[in-house]
Amino acid sequence: MVKMLLADDDARLSDLVKEYFDGEGYEVTHAWNGQEALDYMEQDRPDIVILDVMMPVLDGFETLKQIRNKCAIPVIMLTAKGDDIDRILGLEMGADDYLSKPFNPRELLARIKAILRRSSQEREDDPMSDLSLSDVLLRRRDRTVYLNDEAIELTTSEYSLLECMMMVPGQVLTKQDLSEKALGRKLTMYDRSLDMHISNLRKKVGSFENGEPRIKTVRGVGYIFVDGEEG
Repeated sequence: MVKMLLADDDARLSDLVKEYFDGEGYEVTHAWNGQEALDYMEQDRPDIVILDVMMPVLDGFETLKQIRNKCAIPVIMLTAKGDDIDRILGLEMGADDYLSKPFNPRELLARIKAILRRSSQEREDDPMSDLSLSDVLLRRRDRTVYLNDEAIELTTSEYSLLECMMMVPGQVLTKQDLSEKALGRKLTMYDRSLDMHISNLRKKVGSFENGEPRIKTVRGVGYIFVDGEEG
């Protein structure tokens, strides 16, 4: 049974989501604010966290920040419809995905399944095979990534994107391919989540000693992970 933590002070929406996901076989725990969510996570670890941006006591952004300081558990942010700033900020801070209110619980279920599916596949697909390029090591057995022998913390989405690119170093991957393979959904016209995840990933893996970026943008096409021998 998948354990889901929902943090939202909207009673009507929370009841609707809980009722729907209970029917889908999920174990849903509800928190009225970010602090309650963090307190719960001190006692038990959910499989996925759903955070509303606007909450009393501790808002979604601060809650996400504190979660990311401790772990890379999948997080989906709930934002106001049309609020691009909230969506971009959430992704920059390490959210795996976002959903605008109001939404159909079936769409939230689809997003959750996509995130958990790729996380599960990454554990099952050749789990003992490491990927190593220059000074970056991706260990599939425990989903850890090392840069110059030092562990770096990646979200589920960032890990998936890095794995996709490291499997074909020096090869351009289109945004559409990366979105489908790493994020589990087709890329839509105004969806900037892929670009934000890549931006966060770039900051974490950095550049080569000569200043050459490990992840290059191929304008109008997609991204490429540079082989160390080429960088």
